[in-house]
Amino acid sequence: MPTESREEQIVAAGRGKWSKAGVPHKGWQCVDIEDLGEPQIECGMCESQTIRYVHHMEHPNYPEVLEVGCICAGHMEGDVAAARTRESSMKSRTHKRKRWLSRKWKISAKCNPWIKADGFRVTVYRRGSGWAATVSSQNNSLVQHSRRNYKTEDQAKLAAFDHITRLLAKET
Repeated sequence: MPTESREEQIVAAGRGKWSKAGVPHKGWQCVDIEDLGEPQIECGMCESQTIRYVHHMEHPNYPEVLEVGCICAGHMEGDVAAARTRESSMKSRTHKRKRWLSRKWKISAKCNPWIKADGFRVTVYRRGSGWAATVSSQNNSLVQHSRRNYKTEDQAKLAAFDHITRLLAKET
């Protein structure tokens, strides 16, 4: 039988908000997940674990969104497997993001770099003194243009990648 992880032991011990009155233990929903690049903030639920992958959890009977780690998120929503799957997907996206700029981008008739990935087409282009991007689903049911300009072409490409990651996370 596998031993419990440190995070599981912390939850079981009722550390942090797990032992505070007025903090719901179940019925939470993950509204976003992000990669901080390295472990750097404390889990908002157990208040014991330093986390890198942040699950943003929301509850109708709690006033704030809590930023928590994977195991706490899983217990809060009542589905540890779903939290692990969500975090695994984010880790995969992190690795894919590292390779994003080195992928083979095609050049459009208007001389703009573009690529198809994950069911989307990304086009980056000059706008004013900077760069912008358009992300569209391959069937064109969704077309979104970046609201802001980026200093470099690479920054626009990475912003488009991050936008696709958020769109994919909403689908799951």
